Amino acid sequence: MKSKNLSEKILRSVKYKGFKYIELPSVIEANHIVQRSGENFRKFMFSFTDINGKELCLRPDLTIASCLRYLENNLKGKEKIFYSGQAYRKVQRKKDKIIRNQIGFEILGSSNEKKDDREIINTSLKILQNIKYSSGIFTIGNVEIFNLVISKLDIPKRWKLRLYRHFWREKYFNDLLKRLETNSDVDPTIVEIDKKRYLKMIKEDLSKIVANRSINEILKRFDSKIKDPRKTNSGKNISKIIKDFLKIKCPINEAAEVLNNFFKKNKINLAIDQRYFPISENKNSNIKVFFSASFGRELEYYTGIVFKIDIKLKSQKINIINGGRYDRLLSDLGSKKQISAVGAAINLNFK
Repeated sequence: MKSKNLSEKILRSVKYKGFKYIELPSVIEANHIVQRSGENFRKFMFSFTDINGKELCLRPDLTIASCLRYLENNLKGKEKIFYSGQAYRKVQRKKDKIIRNQIGFEILGSSNEKKDDREIINTSLKILQNIKYSSGIFTIGNVEIFNLVISKLDIPKRWKLRLYRHFWREKYFNDLLKRLETNSDVDPTIVEIDKKRYLKMIKEDLSKIVANRSINEILKRFDSKIKDPRKTNSGKNISKIIKDFLKIKCPINEAAEVLNNFFKKNKINLAIDQRYFPISENKNSNIKVFFSASFGRELEYYTGIVFKIDIKLKSQKINIINGGRYDRLLSDLGSKKQISAVGAAINLNFK
């Protein structure tokens, strides 16, 4: 009964902030999830095949179900929505729950991203007023800032793309940094062989197919490698800059100063204003708010701000709210143009 009352209070808080309630389907096409999250995610899904041979699954994620609704209904412009329900995922640990009770709220299709980020965070803080907790930690990261730092580093474009793409895969990302440090991807002998191949192939028929690619495509890649080599002595320094950046953690009201000092020290042509952050000071004495440059790992679809709120409730530490910006998600699900999206979800699986 207490859980039901809490859920109703939270729903009223979100509605009061101007969000419109929607219903989401419990069953969705499995390929939408696999295309977005990869085949590896299939092992977590409860899936089945209908009489027409189409693979369906119980929704493992409410955010994806919400974004599919936006696309399938051909909606346009800004929409502030909220929903409640259950997500279903197979678990690998006995203590994890198969059924996840959640309340989510989102702003889709808006052009004022910073305003929307602030609104999602303020709504999250408003929701906390319904819960009797003793203390909390609010952690904010920003994938966009990480990408900006990488864009300014003196490494080839292909390396920047690798680091952007694999930021969320922490173990593989660290392996990439080791390769960057040791220059294991740079072999002068191979580079010279590539140059000779390049000069030979440029005289051939560019439309000829070799290993499923045209010679023209192969030459473009060779051209990029030859014109954009990495200095063999710079990898270690670049790797250290990235590692030092990811170690940054500070109170939110010091974030801009700490970041700008880091940029200046490492001669990175960037500057961040404190107003860049959707929350710039801690107005709640029960919650400590931190910026963490490394937060956002393992959360693949986030593109900008990302946050979580952990609270202490009856001596238990509970991850109560997670959220962030995911501007590429609707494109990945089939939209022909990029649609802005930011939202958060409240975990109701606690006593």
